[in-house]
Amino acid sequence: MKKIILSLAVVATVLTACKENKKDKVQVNEEVKVEAKVADTFENNVDVAASEITWLGSKPTGTHNGVISLKEGSLVVENGTLTAGSFEIDMTSITVLDIPADAKGNADLKGHLSSPDFFDVAAFPTSKFVITSVEDKGDKLHVTGNLTLKETTKSITIPAVISTEGNVTTFKSDTFSVDRTDFGITYKSKKIDAALKDKFINDLMEISFTVKTKA
Repeated sequence: MKKIILSLAVVATVLTACKENKKDKVQVNEEVKVEAKVADTFENNVDVAASEITWLGSKPTGTHNGVISLKEGSLVVENGTLTAGSFEIDMTSITVLDIPADAKGNADLKGHLSSPDFFDVAAFPTSKFVITSVEDKGDKLHVTGNLTLKETTKSITIPAVISTEGNVTTFKSDTFSVDRTDFGITYKSKKIDAALKDKFINDLMEISFTVKTKA
């Protein structure tokens, strides 16, 4: 009986994780080509200390979550309207929050996420998100941009809001999911190896951006 209850609990965890992730999964398209001079000449006006990216990964036995810092970034706002932006992500700063910082498991997970199995930060110390277009949908902006992870760049569209208080503008996305295999991250993906059974790691990663400009 205990085994049956445990099995049902695992199945429920998997179904819940899949349902939650699929609802917010963003469509991945081919990279939108932009002129280098447009993407690279924004003023670096982002307060990296006040900005962060959250992440969450899941598997049948549970989830892990944490944050990643920005290395630099820009937001271009004209007459209260977001028109452009570029965020360089410091992959070496990846942090695990759900395991005590002084626990061995924390260092082990951070090391594994930093390894070639996942983000290979030695070879790819930065990632990037470059806004290519913004569409105002009333309550939310639909922000399209090129997301680069490792050597792969794909175009995604995410819901977000922008607000300004004093001299500080905040860009905040909804939590969204991307399929890591679209970016060549295939470690323990059931899509790649069906023989993993319940030993897989979900392909969908949850991400959110909170980016603040300097005062």
